[in-house]
Amino acid sequence: MAEVIVNPSVSVNSISASSLRNIYTLRQTNWPGGQMIVVFVLPDNHPAHETFTKEKLGLYPYRLRQIWDRLSYSGMASAPIEVKDENELRARVRATPGAIGYITKDASKDTRHDGIKTLTLE
Repeated sequence: MAEVIVNPSVSVNSISASSLRNIYTLRQTNWPGGQMIVVFVLPDNHPAHETFTKEKLGLYPYRLRQIWDRLSYSGMASAPIEVKDENELRARVRATPGAIGYITKDASKDTRHDGIKTLTLE
């Protein structure tokens, strides 16, 4: 089970499945109110990435990578920022205004979770 996390500067407390998918397919680049969205992801083969993409986005990791590659090669968007593990993802989301990421439910029990907001899915 994956949870969506954001920097506390993000003004929303919940997100629709379609908005989440639009953010991760790089179609939505700003939060309501205009704040720029900074997307953080784990490596394609990371178990939490596979769980998140299938559960929350309804996409396979390789399909998501194809979308990112096509948009970044065409110059229409920048691919998300890839980090090595959930600890780094948490730290980068905490430190980056407008950031969004995801962690496993187990990782959300970690005490280093402070300073991060978890979004509920609508």
